[in-house]
Amino acid sequence: MIDPVAPHATPPPAGPADLALGAFTPRAPWIVDPDAMPWRFGVADEPDVDALRRQAADLARVLVHPQHLPSLGRVLTVAWRLGFPLLVWGAKERGTPQSRAGLSRRLRPAFEHLGPTYIKLGQIISSGEGIFPEELVQEFLLLRDRVPPEPFPVVRRTVEEDLGRPLAEVFTSFDSTPIASASIAQVHAATLRTGERVVVKVQRSRVAPLVRLDIAAMAWIAPFLVGRIPVAALTNPPALVELFAETIVEELDFRLEAQNMLDIAAVFARTGQRTVVVPRPHPELVTRRVLVMEHLHGFPWRDAEGMREAGIDTAAVLRSSLIAFLEGALFYGVFHGDLHGGNMLVQSDGTVALLDFGITARLDEKKRQAFLRLQMGASTNNVAVQVEALRDLGALPADSDIDAVIRDLNLERPPIDPTTLTAEEMMAELREVTKALLAYGARLPKELMLFVKNMLFLNGAMAVMAPDVDILGEILAVVTYFTEHHGERIAREVGFEVTADTIDLDGYRAAMGFTEDADAITFRDLQERRELIAKRLEAHEHPRRRVPLLRAVYRIIRPDRG
Repeated sequence: MIDPVAPHATPPPAGPADLALGAFTPRAPWIVDPDAMPWRFGVADEPDVDALRRQAADLARVLVHPQHLPSLGRVLTVAWRLGFPLLVWGAKERGTPQSRAGLSRRLRPAFEHLGPTYIKLGQIISSGEGIFPEELVQEFLLLRDRVPPEPFPVVRRTVEEDLGRPLAEVFTSFDSTPIASASIAQVHAATLRTGERVVVKVQRSRVAPLVRLDIAAMAWIAPFLVGRIPVAALTNPPALVELFAETIVEELDFRLEAQNMLDIAAVFARTGQRTVVVPRPHPELVTRRVLVMEHLHGFPWRDAEGMREAGIDTAAVLRSSLIAFLEGALFYGVFHGDLHGGNMLVQSDGTVALLDFGITARLDEKKRQAFLRLQMGASTNNVAVQVEALRDLGALPADSDIDAVIRDLNLERPPIDPTTLTAEEMMAELREVTKALLAYGARLPKELMLFVKNMLFLNGAMAVMAPDVDILGEILAVVTYFTEHHGERIAREVGFEVTADTIDLDGYRAAMGFTEDADAITFRDLQERRELIAKRLEAHEHPRRRVPLLRAVYRIIRPDRG
């Protein structure tokens, strides 16, 4: 967990005392005091949150172990639910222009029928725009809104069992209709007897044992799917199951989520970042299946028009969200692992309220420094630094020859403008890259996948938040912020100084396919080029050659090929 008493980059603002500990709202329903939160230290014979996190990691490893024998009944159910649509797709649509759309359309109802675990997997895929195929992402977006809530008597029983008291002893009101209903839990608005308006996250009653059964079944089935599903690439089915197990097992204990909230809020406070806030978890009302927290309000993330009408600078909102995310990842090794529009609200003062901390990435020191080198290498167009960082992150084998990787992938040759290539030439480029990456044993590890997914989400958010803002100007603004606030540390850890003068703007222009005389590049300009490239590929691309995850890793090294 993050040390809450570390020095801050700037003094905390005036207001509640806990603003010195974390980036919370100035309207404190209670004061956060980590030492006075019994759920953090365990009650009775229960372990503390650090021990709970280790136990969750151990359980995930056990469940995906090849020798772990799953429930035969569940394996047969999953095999039937997934196998039948695969057979129909293979007979009717495989190899046709509608192949990916058809497969996605058939898999989504299969995931719905299989229940919470598969719905959660589908929801993770749906927030992976740019990583997973567009057809799969768009189809699985439907899973976010099609999870029926549990009956209120079941919710009441769960809350009362975990809190050890009747509902009326804790709340004066508890809305029976949930604000949101997801695969793992649902959220209800309520009012405490002490008067505070709160939201209560309640875990579905039978989800934990079902998740364990499903992960074991997934791990057993996944090896048989290798090479048989065209939406799998670096994150092949076994690797995807492993990643999924690591994230969802932690999500089953809300005490870990509450600690994630405190840790990320502490990171924002340490960097002086006050443009993003975290809801306060309740000092006492947190258990394995129940999480009571501060109720925050704001504009939905995609309501950019409403924000602008309220006088909010949406481009500044996006820039501050990017900086806050990068600071947490690059300097403290902790970041929200599932950024998407449903997990972010923009409050009336322009601050972003970050929600749902069930998926939170934590990096050891080696990986944190690798992420920092990766970003700084990309900013300065230092290819060797980027490839070394990818190796240290686990995207390439530890014994990879960096010079050979650079040579075999032609990483140091001048960028190629994809719009000058025919569709066949673009496909030849993609096949060349794919073959070389697979030959090196490339993969997309959990932390890198979450990081890339978040970066792609924030990049895509420009379409509604800042479509006419100069991208090159934004790059310089972000780099200037980092050099002013963290320049000494960056130079010490990456081994070279990064300033506005060292940023390779010509490289960025070339990577995006623009010439050196392009003084300003907006998201609209970039989107027009992307659509042109996508149309060319769509017209000629064989569905079995589509490897979006390979592109995601390669995009980090050479964004002109993304």
